[in-house]
Amino acid sequence: MMKNLPLSIQTFRDFIDQDYIYVDKTKQIHDLFATGGRYYFLSRPRRFGKSLLLSTMAEIFSGNKELFKGLWIYDKIEWTKYPVIHIDLSKMDFETPTKLKESLKQFLNETAVFYGVTLDEKKTYKESFVELIKKLSSLGRVVILVDEYDKPITEFLEAGKIETAKNNRKVLKNFFGVIKGSDAFLRFVFITGVSKFSRVSIFSDLNNLIDITLMENFAALLGYTEAELTQYFSPYMEQMAIKRGISKSNLAETIRKWYNGYSWDGENFVYNPFSILNLFNANRFRNFWFTSGTPTFLIQLIRRNKSKIREFENLAVENYTFDSYDIENMNIEALLFQTGYLTIKKITTENEEDTYHLSYPNKEVRDSFLTYLLGEFSRKDIIFSSRFLKRIDELVKAGDIDGFIREIKSLFASIPSHIFIGDREAYYHSIIYLILKLAGAEVRCEDPTNIGRIDAVLETGNKIYIMEFKLSSEHEAMEQIKKMKYYEKYLGSGKEIALLGAGFDPKKRNIGNYLLEDYLNAP
Repeated sequence: MMKNLPLSIQTFRDFIDQDYIYVDKTKQIHDLFATGGRYYFLSRPRRFGKSLLLSTMAEIFSGNKELFKGLWIYDKIEWTKYPVIHIDLSKMDFETPTKLKESLKQFLNETAVFYGVTLDEKKTYKESFVELIKKLSSLGRVVILVDEYDKPITEFLEAGKIETAKNNRKVLKNFFGVIKGSDAFLRFVFITGVSKFSRVSIFSDLNNLIDITLMENFAALLGYTEAELTQYFSPYMEQMAIKRGISKSNLAETIRKWYNGYSWDGENFVYNPFSILNLFNANRFRNFWFTSGTPTFLIQLIRRNKSKIREFENLAVENYTFDSYDIENMNIEALLFQTGYLTIKKITTENEEDTYHLSYPNKEVRDSFLTYLLGEFSRKDIIFSSRFLKRIDELVKAGDIDGFIREIKSLFASIPSHIFIGDREAYYHSIIYLILKLAGAEVRCEDPTNIGRIDAVLETGNKIYIMEFKLSSEHEAMEQIKKMKYYEKYLGSGKEIALLGAGFDPKKRNIGNYLLEDYLNAP
């Protein structure tokens, strides 16, 4: 009999009591405890199991051994009971800094009641935190677990309410500042969130916090590895393979393409748990994780900053990028990484300096993200974009380049004139890039050759199109293809080669004319 899928379940006790599938992460948790440190921070995207991780830790530190029967950790530790302060900031009222303070104080009072101690009502939220830690220490050294620490900040950044975000940040900075001074009373501290704000921003007083976000040993602490997917979800995979009429191995490859690919060390790759659970619940492939929270704020920020979206597919950054995110410094690369739209595909080292190569984790994230970007750049809703892309896909597969160009011209003609950004060629290229990447066929944009970069290479079943788009004439675009001999890279492909040169007309804000030639006319 198959175990239940834990859809929207975040409490460890519920997993055990109600017989949900629990992917056993207790060995990794034990390894974390065994490192000898006591203060930890972990950043992961939303819907990745952070709340379940903290709930599991809370049960371990509460000494509830019998809940872990059959799990790795069951007979590996001495089950000691510690007082646990388990804070979930997402459940607080943080509409204003005052309400956040009141909500924190109320939580501290409720925790005190649970453990049978009383706090002085006249004290501030910060003083009450100190008092609670000291009084609970009479029961044993205190464990502090903080979930969604950044929610009172990011919620208002996304809403454009910067001042409220800054004021809430001050409240949290004062609150977390209590922890270091309470070291003598503490057994373990673990803080999680989506964003990793710079240390001087919130955790300046907690400078002994160990950030395990990019550590190889804990790369698979959250998310499902390939082995875990096979071990725990094999019955669901078999059921889905039968329903879809394909082999289990073919199904596994498709699942991998859609939902695998997240990594924080460039070596260990994991699946998004939310997407996997919803996949087996629906028995069909969809963009589950992405549609659970459309990143409107992020996409608008990319457009306002005139970010080069073509670079997101292969973005090389240094280590300091991951520490450069703050309210006053909305670094796009750091934000895309922390929120899960980009991930580490590999790490290269030269002269003892690491370079992190970022890209989209998988098909689910890439296609959804680019579709929403296309909507933002063209000011079209998601329904229009989806239908438009379906027509483009059909035309590309049919080799109808005239129809392909006609559809693109129609799209440009429908975009209001005030939408066009200052650097028009970059804007045109961004739209074309998004269309081509979502076309359904194999497309390579900014394709490198030995002497330059091809704007785009579109490959169908029996043909390869070498494409160049210029903010000038179609003749200049074609001349560049031929002068740079872009086609030479594909002469051994065994496919027909066609050359497409298109010119953008700045007055009409659209593609003017284009030339389409086969390779035989190239010099």
